[in-house]
This record gives sequence, C-alpha cells and structure tokens, in this order.
Amino acid sequence: MFKNPEELKYTKTHEWVKEEDGLYVVGLTDFAQDALGDIVFVNLPSVGDEVIAGEVFSDVESVKAVSDVFSPVSGVVAEVNEAIVDDPSLVNSDCYDAWMIKVSDVTGTDELLDAKAYEEVCANEA
Repeated sequence: MFKNPEELKYTKTHEWVKEEDGLYVVGLTDFAQDALGDIVFVNLPSVGDEVIAGEVFSDVESVKAVSDVFSPVSGVVAEVNEAIVDDPSLVNSDCYDAWMIKVSDVTGTDELLDAKAYEEVCANEA
C-alpha cells in the first residue's frame, strides 16, 4: 500500500499538491516514485516560468526511463527545490518532503483529487 497523506490533493498523473502560505507545493507521489524506480536526474523549470494544469513542467530520469511530470495547477513558478536537482534520490527516500516546485498565482484546481479518489486511480493501474 502506498502512502497518500489525507491533507494533500492529487492528480491522475501521480503528482501531489498542497497549499502552504499562499503557494502551491508540487511533487511526485509515492506510487510514481515506486513505479519509476531509482531516480537519477530531475529537470526543473526556472523561477518565473509559467506552468499550466495538465501540461508538462518537468521530467525525471530513472534507471528505467525518462518520464514527464505534469503540473497539477496553473500559475507561476515561485521556487524550485535545488536539493533534488543535486540529489535526485531524495524523491525516492521521501517523496512528500522532496517537493519539486512551489507555484504562485494559482488557478485550475478543479481537477484535483482527494486521497481516497487518488487511491482508486492507483488501484486501477496496479
């Protein structure tokens, strides 16, 4: 069973998001990091870049493949997590602490799933 904290929101493409001090924090879910295997490279956007809900904002490279990461919300990148660029394995060791970007001026949160709905998505893919 994968960890899906109740306080987070999720996407069908396996990203998590939480609101924190007016910003939306985005990362990969436990299901995603497990499916990818050992992550060896993370490519993040720059501060000030625009992200659009449902569109690719990043990619991660694992020992298995390169995978796109989709933005769960629309807005402007306010901060990037340089720690996971320097050490991508942090995503595997604690995916809910190893966030990718923080987004400001957010819109497009209607499609986000709660933990229960996201667990159903995972169960259908398992």
